[in-house]
Amino acid sequence: MTQSAGWCRWWLRAAALAGLSVLANACGSDEPGDAVNGAGSAGVGGTTVLPPAGSGGAAGMNVAGGSAGASGSAGRAGASAAGVGGGSAGNAGSAGSVAGSGGAGSSGAGAGGSVGGAGSGGDPECEGEGATEHFSFFVTSLAGLRRLSDSENGFGGDLRFGKPDGLSGADEICRQLAETSYPGAGCKTWRAFLSVTAGPQGMPVHAGQRIGEGPWYDRLGRLVAMTKSDLLEDWPVGADPIIMEDLPNEDGVPNQNPDGTGNVDNHNTVTGTAPGGMLFSMNSEFTCRDWTSSVGTDGTPMIGFSWRGGAGGIPGSSWYSNTMMITEGGCAPIINLEYEMDFEARGIGSRGGYGGFYCLALEP
Repeated sequence: MTQSAGWCRWWLRAAALAGLSVLANACGSDEPGDAVNGAGSAGVGGTTVLPPAGSGGAAGMNVAGGSAGASGSAGRAGASAAGVGGGSAGNAGSAGSVAGSGGAGSSGAGAGGSVGGAGSGGDPECEGEGATEHFSFFVTSLAGLRRLSDSENGFGGDLRFGKPDGLSGADEICRQLAETSYPGAGCKTWRAFLSVTAGPQGMPVHAGQRIGEGPWYDRLGRLVAMTKSDLLEDWPVGADPIIMEDLPNEDGVPNQNPDGTGNVDNHNTVTGTAPGGMLFSMNSEFTCRDWTSSVGTDGTPMIGFSWRGGAGGIPGSSWYSNTMMITEGGCAPIINLEYEMDFEARGIGSRGGYGGFYCLALEP
């Protein structure tokens, strides 16, 4: 070890005793042992030491009571500092390319301080209004699905979108549509309201258990539901009446009349979900093989109705589940916007839709 490296180690120990939380390799050494990888939280009444450029290393050091940063891929650590006397510690910013290959670790509160929001050194795209304004619910529009799928017929029942499974792909579709509609909104955590028989961990996943607790608002800030129990009624309780009658797409537009030129019959919205937000069946034909198949004969996905008019007074109809065994005709990418169902076609939109689904954010 060189004399300067030894001095750095002494300085790190002295910093710990003085209540300083080191966020990265303050000495700029390339030695793995010297690297403090990730964002540690501020200690007792401490002042955060901002990181210079340097190589990341293994798991982060616990300095003066701060949380250790986890090892991992490159990330932008937030530059928020805890104030003297115990302030808030900034969370790590989102992943990105920076000088220093250490992944950003999670932050923790110093004594007397609470965990804070994203640090000022985080992803600048996540600091706009879209990340904070009320916008947390929409139906994926036909135009949006056509754009992302690069197909006039949309995705059909295969929603992987370059991800390893259907749920992850559908979540990413939600995030991208939200971001396009409202820059910054993609920084929220978006979840598709879809159930599967076997999720990423190999277990059933229920749509109602992956969407948070509410409240939810549409793109224009109108209330959809305050609580999960209100949301999971046949039609959302407490919603703006206009929203409840015709649930809006990512632009806040009534989805049955997306271009303002006249109504279309696109009410069928896929969910694979039963009343109460639970998986409809362990038979994956009702989820298009867990949203990985666009083969027409691979299933008849369970649906809900995105607008009440499409229910036509059918008993048991709801925005996300229909207990009268009303399903779509298949999993192929087929669009039918006419007021006449095609019972012969094996497409995800053949009976009045285009394979649209619901997106909800964990943050209001």
